[in-house]
Amino acid sequence: MQSPLFNYAEQQSQDRYVVQNPQLLRVALNGQDDVLARKGAMVAYQGLVDFDGEYQNASQRRARARTGEGLDLMRCSGQGTVYFANLAQYIHVVEVEQEGMTVDSAYVLALDSTLHTEVIAVDSQYGVSGTGKYQLNISGRGKVALMTSGQPLMMQVTPEKYVSADADAIVAWSTGLRVQMQAQTHSSSVRRRRGDTGEGWELSFLGQGFALVQPSEVMPPQNAAIGQGLAAQFGAGQHGSHAQNQNNAWN
Repeated sequence: MQSPLFNYAEQQSQDRYVVQNPQLLRVALNGQDDVLARKGAMVAYQGLVDFDGEYQNASQRRARARTGEGLDLMRCSGQGTVYFANLAQYIHVVEVEQEGMTVDSAYVLALDSTLHTEVIAVDSQYGVSGTGKYQLNISGRGKVALMTSGQPLMMQVTPEKYVSADADAIVAWSTGLRVQMQAQTHSSSVRRRRGDTGEGWELSFLGQGFALVQPSEVMPPQNAAIGQGLAAQFGAGQHGSHAQNQNNAWN
């Protein structure tokens, strides 16, 4: 049998994480180091591989119940090769070092089991209860596979040049950055969006590091309502003030 489809045969590589194509991740398991992946993200595998639900400790369960932020993971162990994908999202492998990385859990596809995750809060400039945004802090040494809707933009943050990004478009940033959530609005009410521009909540980053932005303000559909916390009421998420303003326009 002949077909151009055979041009998409698996890549040969000694690396543990390989982006097989822009929307498919290949991970090699050596029988010692497990990988944690988003539940249901496996699309194919070879070898002797076991898939088990990942246990959440009491602290992780409390954080998930309080904030809505967290990861539903499965543990992949054994010897072989596993292929992961999620809704044809673009995949990017990041090496996490001592600096650490903060990310919205909706954009995590897989990570080394040696890494540590913790839910943190990003406060708004107003100090109003419920207007913060919850994120996932990843620390330790290892690799993380992130997903984006479309090809992303990596923005460098320096002490001389700070960066602001739409709260719905930001994917990840260096944990060492100083972050503030704010609404650039001319109204005294923080619930009202900036004029009629459709722009609302932003995250501002200061310090030294990076901020990763995707060309979309919509999360993967199956997680659209996950990871928003109470901030969704005020526009940090697609069910926030975007939707509120649209609903008000029809009332």
